[in-house]
Amino acid sequence: MGRPRLLIVVLGALMLASSAGASGSSLGNRLAKALAVPHVSRARTAALVFDLQTGATVFAQHDSLSLAPASNEKLAVTYAALVGLRPDFRFDTDVVGRGAQDGTVWRGSLLLVGQGDPTLSSRGLAALAQEVRAAGIRRVTGAILGDESYFDARRTAPGWKASFYINESPPLSALTVDRAYYAGRIWRNPALGAAFAFRAALRRAGVYVVGAAGTGVAPADGAQLASIQSQPLSTILRWMDRVSDNFTAELVLKQLGTLSGGQGTTTRGAAYVSETLASAAVPLAGVRIVDGSGLSVLDRVTTRELAAILETAWSDPDIGPVFFAALPIAGINGTLSGRMRRAPARGNVVAKTGTTSWASALSGYVKRRYVFSVLQNGNPVSTLWARRAQDRFATVLASQ
Repeated sequence: MGRPRLLIVVLGALMLASSAGASGSSLGNRLAKALAVPHVSRARTAALVFDLQTGATVFAQHDSLSLAPASNEKLAVTYAALVGLRPDFRFDTDVVGRGAQDGTVWRGSLLLVGQGDPTLSSRGLAALAQEVRAAGIRRVTGAILGDESYFDARRTAPGWKASFYINESPPLSALTVDRAYYAGRIWRNPALGAAFAFRAALRRAGVYVVGAAGTGVAPADGAQLASIQSQPLSTILRWMDRVSDNFTAELVLKQLGTLSGGQGTTTRGAAYVSETLASAAVPLAGVRIVDGSGLSVLDRVTTRELAAILETAWSDPDIGPVFFAALPIAGINGTLSGRMRRAPARGNVVAKTGTTSWASALSGYVKRRYVFSVLQNGNPVSTLWARRAQDRFATVLASQ
């Protein structure tokens, strides 16, 4: 992968005025004016615009300033996942037997083995149960156990506020069915909830289970009795980015952690993302990747980094179309469905949103010509005014 064109023009960006684009530029002045709103700190607002056609930096304001990203953190995870896993990657979920089959009886336990699928549902469990029945098994003498050992068992990511647990993301686990929702509640031990759900699915499929539900680790020499796969990663990332799903982002990050060997963890996944960006010559000064969702108060990005990710993805013929298709479209879908609903922005701004109490962000593409990134921080930041500035900024670009 070649060096991003964004980096070639960094020196030109540094020569721009800190508050606007090129001196005397009508477009630069309009963009600077768009960003100027009440209740949002100018000193903690960064923006960068890059022209994909000419290779020029159109506008730069505090583009090297290290700021909290909110859900713009998902852009780095999306890019690294497409590089490391590839768009057609699918998550596996298996049923492994511990024991032996004796006619129609499985003498032993069955383990439901998760490998990080954030979309695993009751429907998937029903399909697995039918496969077990198709193997000729009508009775299981042992327990049904949930195996989440593919990832660590940490339920949150570093730097999360306590209120984010459950409210912003269900518990993280390599084995989560229906986002840990079972029997009318969120299970804080997702693997156990999944085991109960699979036990019920087996019984509905006509497989009687004598034992209880629990958790365990599948033996290396166990018999694989059933297996299903998720939708392709490209589909999952489109869901993740368009609705800005934190849970999916965190599980994708842990999946990336397995690529360096060993158990999937948030720390390993974050390290893999950083290494992938560095290999693509994305500037990482001022950048700190701690989680996948952007919920961590420890995350830091720059608009220079985010714009480089967008440009690098765009220039890759294998990744670019998938990356682009994952992002919300102004006035049409995802987290931008209710924003910029009129021309010229409607349908022409394709970008990732980001919102926390201390950060607001919008980064993406305009008319397939401009890459842009806007980051605003505050304590707190006014979401209303921050979004108004972002929408005005993107609309100015869409009018070109």
